[in-house]
This record gives sequence, C-alpha cells and structure tokens, in this order.
Amino acid sequence: MADSKDYYQILGVTKSASEADIKKAYRKLALQYHPDRNKGDKAAEEKFKEVTKAYEVLSDPQKRQTYDQFGEAAFTQGGPGGPGGPFGGFSGQQGGAYGPFTYTYSTNGNFDFGGFSDPFEIFEQFFGGSNPFARAQRRPTYALTISFMEAVKGVEKRVNFGGRTQTIKIPAGVDDGSRIRFGDTDVVLDVTPDRRFERRGYDIVTEEEISFPKAALGEELEVETVQGKIKIKIPAGTQPETLIRLRGKGVRMLRGSGYGDHYVRIKVTVPKNLSSKQKELLREFDGEPKKTGWF
Repeated sequence: MADSKDYYQILGVTKSASEADIKKAYRKLALQYHPDRNKGDKAAEEKFKEVTKAYEVLSDPQKRQTYDQFGEAAFTQGGPGGPGGPFGGFSGQQGGAYGPFTYTYSTNGNFDFGGFSDPFEIFEQFFGGSNPFARAQRRPTYALTISFMEAVKGVEKRVNFGGRTQTIKIPAGVDDGSRIRFGDTDVVLDVTPDRRFERRGYDIVTEEEISFPKAALGEELEVETVQGKIKIKIPAGTQPETLIRLRGKGVRMLRGSGYGDHYVRIKVTVPKNLSSKQKELLREFDGEPKKTGWF
C-alpha cells in the first residue's frame, strides 16, 4: 500500500535493533510527542499514535517476526498472519484462521505502559514530578519469585513485610510482571520459566517430536498440558510444524471465566542412519524402481 509506513523508521532504529534499543527509542519519542506536552497539537498527537503502534509491534518478538515477513498489512483485518491467536494481533477480541483450524482470542488483561515500568513513571517525566497519583506512587513494592506452575495454578506464599510474616494468596493465571495489591504493598511477581511450556498470554505452546512413519501413518500421542496429561490423535499425513489446538487446556483467565488454549507444534524427525533395507523401502515409496540382480 502506498500509505504503509516502516515501523523501524518511525522509531528511528535499524532492523537489527535490540529490544532495549527499541524500548529506549520509544520512550524518547513518547515523551517528545505525548499529547500532555503538546496541548492542541494534532500533528504531535498523530505522531504519538504512530510511534506507539510501531512500538506495540516491534517490542513483541512474535509480532516483530510477523511484521518482518509480511509488513504492516499483517496487522490489518484479514491481512496475512493477521490478528488473533497467540501468533499475532492487537488487543481485543479477534478471530481468524491458522493452519487447519479457526480460532478466537482475547487479550489477557495485562497492561504494557510502553516501556515505562508503570504509569506513575510517565507522569514523573511528563510533569517534572507533578504526579496526580503521588500517594499511590509511594506505596512500597515487594518482589516475589514464584514458579511457572504456581503462577498457572495459584499459590499461597509466606512473606515478610516490615518484620511481620504474613500469608499472601496468588490467584491462578498471573504472569511475569503481574502486580498484586496486598494491604499497603504492591507485590510484583517474578515468574521463573518452565522448559516444558511456552506461555503466550493465557495460551500455552509445546512441541512434540514424532518420526516420519508416524507422521505419515498417524498415531495416538500423550502430551503434557498445564492441566495434566491427555491423549491426542495425530492424523495420518501430518506435516512438519503443524499446530494442533487443544481448546480450553491453557491457563485459567484472571478476569471472568474460562481458560486459554494449548497448541501442540509437531516436529517430524528424519532418521540419519538407515539400513540398506530401509533405504530400499524409502526409494520404493518415493517411486524409484526396485533394484534387481547385481547391477
């Protein structure tokens, strides 16, 4: 499209820029063009929206990869790799298709303050310390480390605030960076990763390796989800990188009811060492004439 824009140029960074470089560039531009610093300046307001949109894409590794492949069109309704699911899109309820299935996806309610640690930091820099929420800003903060599964399932932790040991209840569905208000303290959660599961919002992605014959013939496979082990059917003719969706087998949602989904990415392994008989069978399968005699 003629009016499409380069998100890297908008932020003034190169395509090889690191996440830290992108965040730094956005913070600078957001402060420069924020409407509170440019009262009534429509051009500044549009520029602020532009840099915020660019940051929203480039700060997310998955969205950035999609953008690098398809450009800005990937984030318009109906564009390639378009909105929705754990593989792209913006906030709100979206829908679309990915591979052999359709999906709907809602954002998880977490907030990104555009590279700032919290909204109060924005007020400090916009107004030189004149924060209308100064009382909230002074609330003490406590960092608490929990495991991946404790974040998924919820947990009670014994913590020490001001020399007093208390029990804090962590609800199911929290994520890394989530804040919980506990009395006069804000508890910020540091969630350790789990090598088995990749979390994307309330969705979970795992990988399963199967052999070429099993991919061709199909099989029943036991997979581990955050809700326990379940058996799934691998259809005959399954291709490498196929995604199988397990509806409602993801993380419990903090707000409202329901669960995210679990996606199983199929990896097909190719054997490196084959016997003569196996090689002959594969050649026959590939349509080559069967060898006879000595030559």
